[in-house]
Amino acid sequence: MGQRGDGEHQNEACSAIASTVGGIMTQEVGAVTGDLELATLPQSDGVGVAVRYAEADEWYTVEGSPLERSETGGLSPTERHERIVEHLTSSGPIVEENEQPTSLLGFSR
Repeated sequence: MGQRGDGEHQNEACSAIASTVGGIMTQEVGAVTGDLELATLPQSDGVGVAVRYAEADEWYTVEGSPLERSETGGLSPTERHERIVEHLTSSGPIVEENEQPTSLLGFSR
């Protein structure tokens, strides 16, 4: 998913978000913070989740993506996207007084 432009994939849903202090962990570049866009993408093996800096061209795969169908089963695409946004914009764990990035590892619907 990394470094894809808008024309290279069909988003299931996309939202403008602001990260928490710890940011969102990606597979390609580590944690990203600030004003971001989050997209969920239908894939043959489940749902992919990508993030990019607001209005940038490069998309990055969120750590833990793709989510298997069993992790999001029973949810409509809109509900699934909203739950993923809620999960990734919740504060990460605090380690030695620093907020850690969020990811999809441990995601549950």
